[in-house]
Amino acid sequence: MLNRTARLTAAALAAATGIALTGCSGSTATTGTPTAGPVTITFWGWAAGYDKSVSLWNQSHPGIQVKYEAITNGGAGGYDKMFTAAKAGTAPCLAQIGYETFSSFLAAGLLQDVTEHVRPQRAEFPDWVWGNVGIEGKAFGVPVDTAPMGLFYRSDLFKTNKIPVPRTWDEFKKAAAAVKAADPKSRIMNLPTDPYLYAGFAWQGDAPWFGVNGDAWTVSLASPANSKVAAYWQELFDQDLLTSHPAFDAALYSAWNKGAVWAEVGPVWSASLIRDNAAGSAGKWAVAPMPRWDSTDSVGNSGGSATAVMKGCAHPKEAAEFALWMSTDDASVSNLIKSAAILPASTSGLRNTALDAPQPYYGGQPIYQVFRTEAAKVNPNWRWGPVMSTTAAALGDGLGKVPTKSATIQDALNGAQNGTVSALQAQGFSVAK
Repeated sequence: MLNRTARLTAAALAAATGIALTGCSGSTATTGTPTAGPVTITFWGWAAGYDKSVSLWNQSHPGIQVKYEAITNGGAGGYDKMFTAAKAGTAPCLAQIGYETFSSFLAAGLLQDVTEHVRPQRAEFPDWVWGNVGIEGKAFGVPVDTAPMGLFYRSDLFKTNKIPVPRTWDEFKKAAAAVKAADPKSRIMNLPTDPYLYAGFAWQGDAPWFGVNGDAWTVSLASPANSKVAAYWQELFDQDLLTSHPAFDAALYSAWNKGAVWAEVGPVWSASLIRDNAAGSAGKWAVAPMPRWDSTDSVGNSGGSATAVMKGCAHPKEAAEFALWMSTDDASVSNLIKSAAILPASTSGLRNTALDAPQPYYGGQPIYQVFRTEAAKVNPNWRWGPVMSTTAAALGDGLGKVPTKSATIQDALNGAQNGTVSALQAQGFSVAK
């Protein structure tokens, strides 16, 4: 009989992958076998700089050699490749998996319990981050980075027009009206229609989407807390205080560049997104903490990934050792900060002096110091569900209709709620009412 962890997770993605599911409570059968030469571990990922961190490891650890293979970004086909390999029994030992997708791999029984191997360094990472790479205190990988959110804004335009940088969401609403009054052709921000970006606002607002009640999943996208967040953004849109360009679109980038959109509340990786797509406004942007709800000093998170240990890895101890090193070693973390612009998940990584470097695009402001501070304030009450591909698709479809006024944000949440519950039930999960 499956234990509670397995009952909560074992059914997801079975139809899509065709993989025989054996639960995900971990395995101690593959603890490694003696070899005459060095242990070799294969690692699949796509983030910039991972190859260099692997090279640094291999130079200093001749007994454990990691073979890095770059694959397509997970959402663009990399995850499908992992599922296919697992089905064929050819999965790598290690794989880069985003937190939002981790539960899906866990649910499919594709990951290996390495709790005993990471326990000595568990204190290196906050509990909420460990919660993104396991369940019920068990770990199936090692966190690499987090993505706390902040306020990116055109400091020149705010200053010239004497608009205070908003510290709360009430002040943000006032600033939105002030921006439109100062320049009727400009708006403070673009409507957040990307489902994972939108999730960051729900995350901050203590409006979870998933939970566990006994042996059943709970789904709460349409909860009163989520309706509060939805109503806030819907009001700004209805009052014509936001633009409505598609997410990650050239039209939005052009608006940033020309000063037609003055701000973006987004995760730490928005720093490079804005920099790389709005070169004409270099030196004019700055970063401040994410606006707060009322007196609650918490922020949302939108992104981050882990180095997961795949089911069947013959050397889980060595795999976990490398994964911990990659996320905590000073040289490796410095490389990842420089190459991939990550915010390290580890406490030692957050002390890395590379985060103190002035950023020329942001007027010389050491913006990562802001995110270092904000990382400690991420709301810990968030759990991703095991059918996020369905949830994100349904929510994204609904949010995409808001700009045309053929749906509201609340409609989008209702549709995602219903679609998610149906998907969970279809895949054999118990869903609490």
